[in-house]
Amino acid sequence: MQNVMNLSFNALGENEGFARVAVAAFATKLNPTMDDLAELKTAVSEAVTNAIIHGYDSNPGGIVYITATIDDGEIDVIVRDEGRGIHNIEEAKEPLFTTKPEMERAGMGFTIMEHFTDMLDVESSMSTGTIVRFKKRLAGKRVRCV
Repeated sequence: MQNVMNLSFNALGENEGFARVAVAAFATKLNPTMDDLAELKTAVSEAVTNAIIHGYDSNPGGIVYITATIDDGEIDVIVRDEGRGIHNIEEAKEPLFTTKPEMERAGMGFTIMEHFTDMLDVESSMSTGTIVRFKKRLAGKRVRCV
């Protein structure tokens, strides 16, 4: 059975932790491993942080939206903002690329999300925002014995 969760919150850095915990709590229905849960939380953190810092330029008046759907052992997470958008998605996905070097940003957000999820998709339009969607299989994984 499909289960859906929707969240929205102000683009405040302190809400990143709330988003991590909320999505992780929602995912526990799938009985994930601790490693899978940590990876999911990290991907959520990266997407939310990008929305806050890059999408809204740390303007707390912006709203970050999260939709998480659980279906058939997989969680599908969408993090959306209505911020400034990404000029060049492929460039933004390059390791070490950042638009905020003065903030000592590492430029690894999308790389981390790609590594910790099974699927990552990014859509963006200038001045209308960005949608980051990722999927991660959490249930029904086969354990290989050697």
